[in-house]
Amino acid sequence: MISNEGCQIGIVSLQRALQLAEEAGLDLVEISPNANPPVCRILDFSKYYYHKERKARELKKKQHVVLVKEIKFGPNTDDHDYNFKKNNAIRFLKQQNKVKFTVRFKGRQMAHKELGYDVLERIAEDLKDIIEIDSKPSSEKNLLTMVVSPKKEIDRIIEKLESVDTEPMENEEIIDE
Repeated sequence: MISNEGCQIGIVSLQRALQLAEEAGLDLVEISPNANPPVCRILDFSKYYYHKERKARELKKKQHVVLVKEIKFGPNTDDHDYNFKKNNAIRFLKQQNKVKFTVRFKGRQMAHKELGYDVLERIAEDLKDIIEIDSKPSSEKNLLTMVVSPKKEIDRIIEKLESVDTEPMENEEIIDE
């Protein structure tokens, strides 16, 4: 048995433990029922329950639910559309979500599945610094899919890449016209 101050009282009978709890004006709570002998503590149960619930709520606030965002391509996606979708993928990855890239084939495009593999290889190559490939490109009927997840330190990697892109070159001259 443990007192309300946290001091260990020792092994006492149930009647004695209840009497001590009643004298203190608190509750007798069984903390570890599977121990031999069971461990009990004298405390204010409502206060204990309140703090336990509050801690659980705080932990729930801090956790992040990983979503799978899907980005669809065609086998003949143009550069502007490709870059727009790639930037959306980067935004989703920054939010710590997984991204599923899908290439959809229509009609006679099914004869040229290698174009879809090329699109997925290109996106994997462009994002290789910030992604980990969860599933390699796989084909199902008229779809070709690949799932990626962000690397752990994605924010730091992106900042580093952006700082390299914005720094002027040594030999670069500024010309005023």
